Amino acid sequence: MKIASSGEELIKICEEEQISLSEYAIRKEMEAKEVSREDLFAQMKYTLDAMREGATLGREKKVYSLSGLIGGDAYRLQQYSKSGKSLMGAGIVTAMAMAMSSSEVNGSMGKIVACPTAGSCGILPAVILTTGELLNKTDDELITGLFAASAIGMIIGMNATFSGAEGGCQAECGSAAAMAAGAVVELMGGTPKMSLDAAAIIFKNVLGLVCDPVAGLVEIPCAKRNVSGAINALCTADMVMAGVDSKIPFDDALSAMYKVGTSLPAELRETALGGVAVTETGLALKEKVFGKASE
Repeated sequence: MKIASSGEELIKICEEEQISLSEYAIRKEMEAKEVSREDLFAQMKYTLDAMREGATLGREKKVYSLSGLIGGDAYRLQQYSKSGKSLMGAGIVTAMAMAMSSSEVNGSMGKIVACPTAGSCGILPAVILTTGELLNKTDDELITGLFAASAIGMIIGMNATFSGAEGGCQAECGSAAAMAAGAVVELMGGTPKMSLDAAAIIFKNVLGLVCDPVAGLVEIPCAKRNVSGAINALCTADMVMAGVDSKIPFDDALSAMYKVGTSLPAELRETALGGVAVTETGLALKEKVFGKASE
């Protein structure tokens, strides 16, 4: 099977073969790993189950990170979703709670799926699982969504980076949201081009987002950026399904993300030497976690 090295090539292959993004990823993995479709789905089902576990635990009880910097917010959001007071409705607030739960579980050293990174682990699960609940999708359908996300992720990995240390948070939470938005578009019946348009819009929306973890831990502001990324992905999927396209194609948007990321000063690329990490409160929280010796 042809291997795509760009979004444009990916769309062309899918159009020529008359296949979806998920089918492209499935065929590629079957060929590369020499496994059957059934075995591949079983492996991805294990991933989906792990995602669901991480997105649920913090909503059922208050989970705190080992540092104590974050915790309990997923539970608070889940309770709020039942109040009837939300502007956006219970479904969207639940998505927020799912994203926060995975981040809190990560901080507590629980099991998560780094998709594509641990710091952005809440976005794809929240988006996929929320889509499943709102659109009554089966687990097999959600698994195809994860394969669609991986097709986009492969192109990102080839041409840019997922690393906050290299490209800022736009490369971590931005990539996760781009993958998630594209996956949802496919689950909603969109074409490969529409999925990549959604991913392009995501990158444009977060261009320049810095990576500035307080105390060097992917907790503050990372957990809340997972929430923001999940909602960004869901909103963008609806935008594209309404017929809105991206005037800047995926490959150009991805190139811009990478160039902007590598242009960021080191202080804004996961070193905890800039942004909110070096505010008065950020430094006080660092001292609380590590003590004055950390300076």
